[in-house]
Amino acid sequence: MKIAFLTAGGIAPCLSSSIGGLIEQYNKLAPDATLCGYLNGYQGLLLGNSYEFPNAVRENYSKFYDFGGSPIGNSRVKLTNVDDCTKRGLVKEGQLPLEVAAERLKQDGIDILHTIGGDDTNTTAADLAAYLKDNGYDLTVVGLPKTIDNDVYPIAQTLGAVTAAEQSARFFQNIANENTTSGRQLIIHEVMGRNCGWLTGRAAYDFRKKIEDWSWLPEGLLRQARWDIDAVWVPELEIDLDAEVSRLTDAMDKNDCVNIFLSEGAGVDTIVKEKLAAGEEIKKDAFGHYRIDELDTGKWFGEQLKSKLGAEKVLVQKSGYFARSAAPNAEDLALIKKSCVQAAQSALDKVSGVAGLDEDNGGEMGTIPFPKIAGHKPFDVDLEWYTTMLADLGQPIGKKAESNH
Repeated sequence: MKIAFLTAGGIAPCLSSSIGGLIEQYNKLAPDATLCGYLNGYQGLLLGNSYEFPNAVRENYSKFYDFGGSPIGNSRVKLTNVDDCTKRGLVKEGQLPLEVAAERLKQDGIDILHTIGGDDTNTTAADLAAYLKDNGYDLTVVGLPKTIDNDVYPIAQTLGAVTAAEQSARFFQNIANENTTSGRQLIIHEVMGRNCGWLTGRAAYDFRKKIEDWSWLPEGLLRQARWDIDAVWVPELEIDLDAEVSRLTDAMDKNDCVNIFLSEGAGVDTIVKEKLAAGEEIKKDAFGHYRIDELDTGKWFGEQLKSKLGAEKVLVQKSGYFARSAAPNAEDLALIKKSCVQAAQSALDKVSGVAGLDEDNGGEMGTIPFPKIAGHKPFDVDLEWYTTMLADLGQPIGKKAESNH
């Protein structure tokens, strides 16, 4: 038996550990199986680049639990995007990427393929699994749900998200001290999250829990209000900028600073319309998403707010790469190991799908059929911990936004 792994999309605090978890399970359940990894995700699969795990690595599987990133590498490749795959030299002119991938798996003698990634990775895995089934390939595909955005249907909790939120909060523990470098300072903490604000909301919540334990002076210079958050803006809620400016100006006057947690996807539709109206070209990735890094959401909001708040200095800091590259915390690692147990057993039972906590089954661990997997699950802004936090900040919840970016 030959079992292959691949990791794809952006990195998250679970990829290396998921590989370790799967190796641990197969050492128990299928010790004679050959284990390998396709290098740089679906790119490696198309090009035939792989790495076979030697016994010395398999015996030391626990080392993978201590690392972030992915030791077998990532890439963003959509197997149904023929033009993109051809343009990048991953397939030849006239070839179908799904067919090339299927043939590579057959030639390499792969019996089980584990895909570790987010909604794009696993919807691509679904396309591949369907192609394999429709064309008579005897191969099982089981995915693991990785994404720091926590935005995959119907997964209750994706791997890596809890750690990323904790790390984003940790990042801002230092950045918050920048409020002392000037008067009337605006600090925008831009957090990853194209369509989903869960990571921003959870990071803000985690940060506020942390500073509750800090030792503050009862009055004067070291006041919690100066380090606390003044606004949390996520894609799921409309931002009434005029109303927020009035509220935040009061905070600036009182505390000599304003701190905002901002999802990188918040306000994107407004920014896109503005840029398109100005005749600017906005590039898209292989999955048809506007390239969020080129929109520079934090900078845009900083420019909008500087004069309106009378800010002397604007500081925009992005925690995304810091947060997503961490090794998993204890809570995440426990979920990763539990997911790997499910994934390995399911694969050996020849049940394809995504191993995760199934919201449609009371949040129980199971293998969810690929057709049920979808991305862009919104953050539930009605969750009690989130609404309570906004109330504490004096921020109105406002209208729910409609977005398809």
